[in-house]
Amino acid sequence: MSLIHEIDYGTPASLSEKLVTLTIDGNEITVPEGTSVMRASMEAGIEIPKLCATDMIDAFGSCRLCLVEVEGRAGTPASCTTPVAAGMVVHTQTGRLKDIRRGVMELYISDHPLDCLTCAANGDCELQDMAGAVGLRDVRYGYDGENHVKARNNGEINVQWAPKDESNPYFTFDPAKCIVCSRCVRACEEVQGTFALTIEGRGFGSRVSAGLRDDQFLSSECVSCGACVQACPTATLTEKSVIEIGQPEHSLVTTCAYCGVGCSFKAEMRGEELVRMVPWKDGQANRGHSCVKGRFAYGYSTHKDRILNPMVREKISDPWREVSWEEAFSHIATEFRRIQYQYGRDSVGGITSSRCTNEETFLVQKLVRAGFGNNNVDTCARVCHSPTGYGLGQAFGTSAGTQNFDSVEHSDVVIVIGANPTDGHPVFGSRLKKRLRQGAKLIVIDPRRTDIVRSPHVEASFHLPLKPGTNVAVMTALAHVIVTEGLFDEKFIRERCDWSEFEDWAAFVAEPEHSPEETERFTGVPADELRGAARLFATGGNGAIYYGLGVTEHSQGSTTVMAIANLAMVTGNIGRPGVGVNPLRGQNNVQGSCDMGSFPHELPGYRHISDDATRDVFEKMWGVKLNNEPGLRIPNMLDAAVEGTFKALYIQGEDILQSDPDTKHVAAGLAAMECVVVHDLFLNETANYAHVFLPGSTFLEKDGTFTNAERRINRVRKVMTPKNGYADWEVTQKMAQAMGMNWNYKHPSEIMDEIAATTPSFALVSYDYLEKVGSVQWPCNEDHPLGSPIMHTDGFVRGKGKFIRTEYVATDERTGPRFPLLLTTGRILSHYNVGAQTRRTDNVVWHPEDRLEIHPHDAEQRGIRDGNWIKLVSRSGDTTLRAQITDRVAPGVVYTTFHHPTTQANVITTDYSDWATNCPEYKVTAVQVSPSNGPTDWQVEYDEQARQSRRIAGKMEAAE
Repeated sequence: MSLIHEIDYGTPASLSEKLVTLTIDGNEITVPEGTSVMRASMEAGIEIPKLCATDMIDAFGSCRLCLVEVEGRAGTPASCTTPVAAGMVVHTQTGRLKDIRRGVMELYISDHPLDCLTCAANGDCELQDMAGAVGLRDVRYGYDGENHVKARNNGEINVQWAPKDESNPYFTFDPAKCIVCSRCVRACEEVQGTFALTIEGRGFGSRVSAGLRDDQFLSSECVSCGACVQACPTATLTEKSVIEIGQPEHSLVTTCAYCGVGCSFKAEMRGEELVRMVPWKDGQANRGHSCVKGRFAYGYSTHKDRILNPMVREKISDPWREVSWEEAFSHIATEFRRIQYQYGRDSVGGITSSRCTNEETFLVQKLVRAGFGNNNVDTCARVCHSPTGYGLGQAFGTSAGTQNFDSVEHSDVVIVIGANPTDGHPVFGSRLKKRLRQGAKLIVIDPRRTDIVRSPHVEASFHLPLKPGTNVAVMTALAHVIVTEGLFDEKFIRERCDWSEFEDWAAFVAEPEHSPEETERFTGVPADELRGAARLFATGGNGAIYYGLGVTEHSQGSTTVMAIANLAMVTGNIGRPGVGVNPLRGQNNVQGSCDMGSFPHELPGYRHISDDATRDVFEKMWGVKLNNEPGLRIPNMLDAAVEGTFKALYIQGEDILQSDPDTKHVAAGLAAMECVVVHDLFLNETANYAHVFLPGSTFLEKDGTFTNAERRINRVRKVMTPKNGYADWEVTQKMAQAMGMNWNYKHPSEIMDEIAATTPSFALVSYDYLEKVGSVQWPCNEDHPLGSPIMHTDGFVRGKGKFIRTEYVATDERTGPRFPLLLTTGRILSHYNVGAQTRRTDNVVWHPEDRLEIHPHDAEQRGIRDGNWIKLVSRSGDTTLRAQITDRVAPGVVYTTFHHPTTQANVITTDYSDWATNCPEYKVTAVQVSPSNGPTDWQVEYDEQARQSRRIAGKMEAAE
């Protein structure tokens, strides 16, 4: 193994279809029109020296190293800013050019520390490389004059010098090594879109600044995406891990295990130690960009809290007892057999993980169906995006988004509803902001003013701040405007959709009660704003819709998804680049866990368990008879446990006590079970009620695949030995073997082969094929051998697109005198899901606790000041946290995150759920807020129970 070196072409590729032929150093080269001379040279294998140029950002032309000579032209133009021309003859290496380049390099080196041997970038420094490339052998100017290198000059304080900025937990900024190439500033602007960095001063006094002069990186608007570090050609911006460990010596490409964007990274290693994660430019989801979580927040994999040995206990009040793997598997098998014998076949079940690989998820549902003999399998995907599967399945015939992420580069109008891409899906958020800066229009539908509404050089044309729970009414009102004003795409509808169904739907949405003027009364969205948004989307060109959990986690989540599909079809925005319906999946493998058959009514590939032909495929493959009755969902399992009929549960990689709604109900259900098996990295909140703990493995310690939000199947590659001894798929297999199942997979590739053999949409997927093509979007079969970047290009999977009436039905969760405010929840950039991983990294610097956002008017009425402790109460429970007073939320609406178990925000949420899928209604909870001077009784009791539950026999507890 060796380091994967990517070619830096200096400037971005041209997308022109017109070709131009020129000659460079005697070589005839043909490239797209608009290509820079620098890139054309590099494509021909001729590397022109450069410092300010890199192919992730536009050409700048400041370093003056990349000069060339062009026959027939005077001077020495910069190759990065000079476009190719037909017949152009270029020389990249002449005596004149060599002299100029050496002179330029002398000036750089004369104001640069000469500590190369002890520098963290030694061996990975472009300045060092370019000094060698231009043949620099001497610096005639000396080092004693004005400089940025020394703190003192001749005993006097050097005002040009600045100390290192060590404030960021992940990288350092050393101004003494900065050559002011502006690559970091431009990466922050062009790639990330944050505009946190700038060049301060003029001439020799120029320097990179993070925000205001007194700001450091940590206090600035920097989001720690790492784009500046990646762009820096010197050691000015350096990962602290590289400073501590040294330069990596080999790397493998793998896939991030955080959100549903599915970014590809090079895991750069020294031995079995991870040095850094570097975004891979050939990653088709992220195109070389990253966020703070994927780039830096991998420290949880070696955190001291990680459990590495199996543990067992008889009662949840007992301390844990470490055991061998064999004893743990034997105990589980014995208990599950006893429970099924005593309480019946349906008394046990399993929960798959959206954080684990496709292969591991497939095995868990196989264990439940073929081993337990029932269909009691569910997944966290149901509590986030199951309405997507149902709604899009009804309208289009397939349960997934329609586009790839590249599609946004062709969008003219974008609706973002119930999603916060800059926090929840930041790499896609950056790509979206780049398109908006290029002129695309934005419509945001969200109760809260998210960052995408207004950020540097981006402002939404319309922000519709609807009242939580009124999504269906707003979407139907948008359709009302489009239909009644004749803005619909009749040609598309007649060709691609059922016309009679359209006519019925159009008559429904045209009814007066669906007009913006009528719906304004209960949605709070001004009618003129809504009409303007509808007209813009219908007439503005390519229209794309991106949505998140703010759509699905409602009692009418499935209805809203169908309303979104209606809106896309009525405007003809399906089946080509730049358009489509795009769910932004929350976790790294939410899409994959759905694809793999994690629901109690569906086998892999979204085929109903009652279908005889589908069951026959799996029965022949697995050699068992499958139950044809749908099993229990998680809430049904918990209800049955309280009733005494459900007694054992295998939970892989999920923390349902913290992530599922109505925490007290979840706790009661778990407490009523006789054998709860938790398979995870840490003793999570659910493990408080577990009888067996099986240590899990991280994404760095396993092979497999993840499927991201755009249906892209990406390889996950093992870069280190599992610290617990086994990858998660091996743990599930050994558990199945202990239960008498004849499983004998040697590698996850064999599991994928079984998936492909039984699931039509994965028919051509194999590890060998993924090695060849990099990644592929399902369906990938004989009809679509290269995958399907854009769905429904020639027709819908179901045949004709189906328009469905979307009647607004108000949620049963209502405000009133006792609970006058509406709580909605979401995520923040620095944390992920329940925070089990990110809380064990330095990301806690940015978000050490959950806070409640409350409008100044509501806060003043209750005597609450910013930072005060408050009590948050609903019909379900109560908790305390600190207040953050902000006008991001409207009066009457409060907002919090759910990343910290000390808050346990889901003790507040109710058991109301989506009518079609049981997806919980996290986004609408009636609450009251009041000042508080301490934790609630429930928090005190919970904390004590958790502390008692985490005791491990033979291990000393830390002093309080």
